[in-house]
Amino acid sequence: MSSVHRGYAALGGFLAAGAGLGLGELTAALAGGTSPVVGVGTQLIDLAPGPAKDWAVKNLGTADKPILVAGVLVAVAVFAVVAGFLGARRPRVALGMTVLLGLLAILAAATGRSLAGNFALRILPGVVTLLIATFGMVLVLRALGHRRFGGGVRRKVAAAEATTEQPEATEQPEAAEKPDVGEPVFEIVVAGKPRAVLGAAEAPEGFDRRRFLGTALALGAAGAVGLAAARTLPSGVDEATRRAIRIPVPVDRAKAVPTGASVDVAGVSSFVTPNKSFYRVDTLLTVPKVDPRNWELRIHGMVDRELRLSFADLLDRRLIERDITLTCVSNEVGGPYVGNARWIGVPIAEILREAGVQAGADAVKSTSVDGLTIGTPLQALTDGRDALFAVGMNGEPLPFDHGFPVRMVVPGLFGFVSATKWIVDFEVTRFADFTAYWTERGWSAEAPIKTSSRIDVPKGFARIKAGPAVAAGVAWAQRRGVAKVEVRVDDGPWQEATLAAEDTIDTWRQWTFRWNATSGNHRLTVRATDGAGEVQTDESAPPRPNGSSGLHNTVVIVE
Repeated sequence: MSSVHRGYAALGGFLAAGAGLGLGELTAALAGGTSPVVGVGTQLIDLAPGPAKDWAVKNLGTADKPILVAGVLVAVAVFAVVAGFLGARRPRVALGMTVLLGLLAILAAATGRSLAGNFALRILPGVVTLLIATFGMVLVLRALGHRRFGGGVRRKVAAAEATTEQPEATEQPEAAEKPDVGEPVFEIVVAGKPRAVLGAAEAPEGFDRRRFLGTALALGAAGAVGLAAARTLPSGVDEATRRAIRIPVPVDRAKAVPTGASVDVAGVSSFVTPNKSFYRVDTLLTVPKVDPRNWELRIHGMVDRELRLSFADLLDRRLIERDITLTCVSNEVGGPYVGNARWIGVPIAEILREAGVQAGADAVKSTSVDGLTIGTPLQALTDGRDALFAVGMNGEPLPFDHGFPVRMVVPGLFGFVSATKWIVDFEVTRFADFTAYWTERGWSAEAPIKTSSRIDVPKGFARIKAGPAVAAGVAWAQRRGVAKVEVRVDDGPWQEATLAAEDTIDTWRQWTFRWNATSGNHRLTVRATDGAGEVQTDESAPPRPNGSSGLHNTVVIVE
């Protein structure tokens, strides 16, 4: 077969897989099952070694998920092109590879975390992908000249049946040409009559360009329409529905933020982080859009009374409002994964009192709608801190990205042991009886936030003029508060910075430092002291297993 025909075959393989993938994605959008791309991508996230995840979060930031999705699509495309190319001469290989592609989608949905609770619904998009891609490959092979795929295929177990004509008899049977039994063959039966035989390495004949173009157009259209429709169809509730929800006025309002809590220095993080700027670090490739009318939270385990709460039930309870700074354990020293918001929610301690915690319990295992589990020390939920089942963020219902309709917010703990988004299950238990998602992957079971500080201004290698200069930033030590911030210029002495007013011990605190900048390159380093008198450590440590440590510094060029 010519290279031109192989090119057609490669294109056909790509289009067959594209049609299967497109209609599989459309099925997921319509029926709510596991998207083939998301299913495979989620499995890659869950199976990836810890260092690979850490590298992605550190170097790719919020672009890690789009890059992963793109990588899955590229891998599928390459696999499909190779399958089609091989199908020019080895049709069974092409079909086998196409079937394998569909089976991978089914397996990913069947064994991975999913937003769909029903098993049949979870795997349905993968099944559609398998059937459409396989059927598409059969059409491609027929158009390439493998017309035998239009009839029945019967596998022969002996090569003696490999031809439709028997060899002429001779006086010496051993002189007759012996069939090659080293490779299985197919006998094609059309209308009950044997027509021809295709060996595994035999080139097809009768390439039909018109049929191929028609097949290619049909498959391409199916894939394109499926993917486009899957992206445009609404999934779950929409933004208008979310915004239409009215969060009742909290019974216990947060006090007004002190006037002096924000410093007047351009470039410093705002005291309250806008919702659109608030960091998002999770393991989901698509953000769940849970319908609050169907949402339910189950509280069970080592309790006297199991509770099931609807979204309306939570809104009818005593709501409180608090300013709380959250921090992700993946945050590097000086990193961006920290933010401060005003949260509205139901105190978790009140729910636990109503359920009645049994003796011996020391943990809570919470589960999100996709099946991710988080373990939280029970003490942190009952020791008087403002741990919440949050329903509001900065004056509006929780954004989809941040856990709508309900999430956990616990001051003083890193998010991976406390901040379950899209929560649906809350089990009172013991740490000895379960292993949470992140703990299975080498992270600590308990992780209080460490005293930390960051320089926001000036940025690294910024050019400033000699003379009076200002540095500014934020520091945080939730549950202890920030008592002091110091800055060092090069290897000079530590000098105390000016702290902005404190809101609460659970919020970050802004600071400024004024210094006389002289010409040359200078390194600024910052450290904080918490309310308990503990000075931020200068010992460097990576985020894994319980949060990074070390002192943030930046180099400035003074001209």
